[in-house]
Amino acid sequence: MRMVVAGSSGLIGTALVSNLRQAGHEVLRLVRRRPTAPDERGWDPPAGRIDDGTFADVDAVVNLCGVGIGDRPWSGSRKQLIRDSRTVPTDVLACAVAEHGVPVLANASGVNYYGDTGSREVDETAPQGAGFLAEICHDWEAATAPAATAGARVVLLRSAPVLSPAGGLLGRLRPLFRFMLGARLGDGRQFVPWISLDDEIGAIRFVLENTDVRGPVNLTAPNPVTNAEFTEALAAAVDRPAPFAVPAVVLRTLLGELAQETVLTGPRAVPGVLRRAGFSFRHNTIEEALAAAIPH
Repeated sequence: MRMVVAGSSGLIGTALVSNLRQAGHEVLRLVRRRPTAPDERGWDPPAGRIDDGTFADVDAVVNLCGVGIGDRPWSGSRKQLIRDSRTVPTDVLACAVAEHGVPVLANASGVNYYGDTGSREVDETAPQGAGFLAEICHDWEAATAPAATAGARVVLLRSAPVLSPAGGLLGRLRPLFRFMLGARLGDGRQFVPWISLDDEIGAIRFVLENTDVRGPVNLTAPNPVTNAEFTEALAAAVDRPAPFAVPAVVLRTLLGELAQETVLTGPRAVPGVLRRAGFSFRHNTIEEALAAAIPH
């Protein structure tokens, strides 16, 4: 297949491009600067501009664009950037897919679509939850409408936080745990959806190659864990104790809405579509995923 990938320089995009090429697919990378390599094509999402010829004979577009959610506190301007960095590129690419008759659009989203589900397990049939991130995911997915209306197979990649050897969630947590500053957050009973980098990339390639998959797809491991279980597993993976707990009131005071939606609550999301479609996970348990991401 000939594919166009937006967001190819990020943690997931870099690994995905490499994996797709190893599988024999041709990949063109969209870049916001002047293209300097044969596989690069320029674009400017706010201006709605993409280099001429980018979508010639393209079989699929993958959109992974979006600034980090937990990188800094949620000021009004930061929340607007979180929204715009997702919906604007998605709208531009969905319109391009429709205009050029590209058969497939695989577009990033998040399991935060479901909001806080407590101990209730949810798959792709569950309705939208409440909160800022749930609204963002809804608007993000809605921006793919032009492609779906034109008849493209649209896959909505509702991803959990990715556990990677470099960067991402573990990039922030591993140093804390190694210096014995790891801690349970709040009461620790909130669920933490997760997926290993290998399975994230494998699942994206799976839905691109499997023509029967469309609509929302939870990219999350089959066994979500509570924050307390995650803390215990990460402490064991780095061989350090994690005896502390950070009270919820402290996190709310320091981080406000960001803490409430990202660390003190979470969806107990499971990969219903992937399991029914026959996708085989490499890392089914949090211990397996951490062992792969934090080798001794």
